[in-house]
Formats: sequence, structure tokens, C-alpha cells
Amino acid sequence: MMVEREVMNEVRIGIIGIGNMGSAHAANISKGEIPGLILTAVADRKESRRDWAKKELGEKVAVFLEGKELIESGLCDAVLVATPHYQHPELVISAFHHGLHALCEKPAGVYTKQVREMNEEADKQDKVFAMMFNQRTNPVYKMMKELVEGKTLGEIKRVNWIITDWYRTQAYYDSGDWRATWDGEGGGVLLNQCPHNLDLLQWICGLPKEVQAFCHNGKWHNIEVEDDVTAYFTLENGATGVFITTTGDAPGTNRFEITLEKGKLVCEEDELTLFELVENEREYCFTATEGFKKPEGVYREVELIGENSQHIGVLKAFTNRILTGSPLVADGREGIRGLMLSNAMHLSSWLNRPVTLPIEEDLFLTELNKRRNASVKKDNVKEATFDTKGSYGSKDGK
Repeated sequence: MMVEREVMNEVRIGIIGIGNMGSAHAANISKGEIPGLILTAVADRKESRRDWAKKELGEKVAVFLEGKELIESGLCDAVLVATPHYQHPELVISAFHHGLHALCEKPAGVYTKQVREMNEEADKQDKVFAMMFNQRTNPVYKMMKELVEGKTLGEIKRVNWIITDWYRTQAYYDSGDWRATWDGEGGGVLLNQCPHNLDLLQWICGLPKEVQAFCHNGKWHNIEVEDDVTAYFTLENGATGVFITTTGDAPGTNRFEITLEKGKLVCEEDELTLFELVENEREYCFTATEGFKKPEGVYREVELIGENSQHIGVLKAFTNRILTGSPLVADGREGIRGLMLSNAMHLSSWLNRPVTLPIEEDLFLTELNKRRNASVKKDNVKEATFDTKGSYGSKDGK
């Protein structure tokens, strides 16, 4: 949907939630990393974070206790929502109701029924709505998407992503009362660490039509949500795939493979390698006269184009969309797709059977609420020290 733009020279933004990621965004904006974007307000329920903001961000940035107060203040043209996951849709919807543009941190929410309501509200507005899918700026993933969609390598046959380098210690999980609880966070590694991976998986390969998953709760940590997942899925064209993730492996692996009819793409260590076959394997299979000979091909490293602008790139695109109408990195409405895949994995594991997509949203919510009602409130929480780089060596600070 095209947005009717106001005549503006700069965008005043408020950040709701200034933990690891929110504080990093605040620092980048305050340093002038995003031309045309001015930080005018922040909000956080934790006193220590509000104290940090007053000390580090200066008197020109208003500090609020509640996101609602920031939204209603009149100090902002846009908000960046970086709170715990359940609050994302309600704050974005509130921003829309007050005439503000919205940029939402991942994930879009905890359950798709909630996010669908947010998307429907976005459709009623003339405001910019974006998701912080910063990994879409990575030239590796952009090239994988281009090669898959271009069909020069034929159709997808198989997908494998082992993403087990999301290591977290028990201290990480003990650092917040909302972390790794069904009622506070709504999930574990799938909902906190893997939204980027699940978004990229569907962005590049398409949303699966069926999923069978095995989610192990508290396998490697003293937590009530999943920290080890293995999922099998089927794409619309019949291709199959496996997605494996955990926060319990060290050093872990991040290897994303897509096998196509005329080659194989491998993303590892931020490099993209292509083994390109001389001819389409599907044709070769039925015309070759030798029983064991593989089709010929050659390995080559794919040349990548463009910078890996990450969070700053998303913020620049969001700002420029408001000011000039230029493209976003990710429209906010797209957040429901990766979440649909996450919800499908959870639901499949809970029911111990395959599930089809789109999922039964009411059934998912019923099952989630069973776990929320049984969720245990944490005691003796030790709040982590947060900084502009993100704690615990996290790729995205969460």
C-alpha cells in the first residue's frame, strides 16, 4: 500500500523499551547515524534503564515510564517498539491510533491471531509500518533470494538449515523475569533468537505448507520453554527441508543449504558458495546411461554486491520511506509469515503431529494459554548490564 506522505524534513522518533536492542538503537540515532531521524523520547518500565537514558541521551530526550505516555505525548512522529514480545502488537496499534508511524522489533508478536489484528489495523492507516528484519540487508541472503527466485538453478529440491550457534548461558536466562517463560516471552529459541532465520527461510524459499517439529523444553537450561528444536517441513512444490536450532551447543554451526535442480547454494561463515551443475539434474537423471555417475559441475564462490547495513540500514529505509516514499527493507505486515512458521513448529510439537499452514489460530492460542497459565514466576532475577552493543555476545542483543 502506498503511503500518503506528509511534507517533512525530519522524523521525530520515540523508542519504547530501552533494553539491549532499544539502547543500541537510541545510541545510533543520537550519534546521527541515520540522517533525518531525531530521537525525542524513550520509555521503559525499569528505573535503571530510565536512569541510563537520562544520563546518556541528554535533556532533549524525554523519558517516560509507559509506552502509552510516549505515544500520547505529541513529541514523536514515529515509534520503535522494542519491548517484550507480547506487547509489540498492542503498542503498534496504539501508535497507529495516535497517527504515528511504527517500526517493530522482531518478532511481530507471540501468536499470529494477535499479529493479524495488528496487520488489519495497519491496512486501515496511511502510516508507514516496518519490521526490524535487519538480516534481509545481508548481501548473502539477498543473493540467495535472487538466485532462487530467478529460477536459473531450477526448482528447490531440498533445504537444510542448522543454526546452533545461538549459545546462551543460564545467566542469560536468569537476567530477566520475562525471559524463557511462556507468560513473559511466549517461547524460547524459536521466538527470541530465530525470528530472523525463520523470516529468511520463508523470504527465500517460501512459506512451508506442512511442518512436523520436536521442541524440547529446558533440555540444556533450567527454563520452561524450548532450547532445542528439530523440524521437518514440506514446501509448496513438494521439496522438503530440515531446520535445527538450539541455545545449548558450543561452538555451534550456522550452515544454510538449498539444493536445486541445477546446483546447490551453501551459506556458511558469511560466505556463499554455489556448486553449479552443467545440466539440470532432473533431465540428467532420466537421460544418463551410467548408473552411478553424478552430473558434472563446478564450485565457485558467489560474488556479493552491496553493503551489510543491518539495523542502521533498516532505520534509514524506515526514515526515507516516511520522508520520500522509498522502499522499506521489510514491510511490517510480513512479520506474520515467519511467526506463522514458529507457531506451526510449537503447535506440531505440542500436539505431536504434523500441522498444515496456515495454522488453526484459535487452537494455537488455546494451547499457548494452557502453558501461560502454568507458567512460573521467576524469583531472584539478576538484571543484566545492558549496553549499546547488546549483552552476552548476541547477534541482535536479545
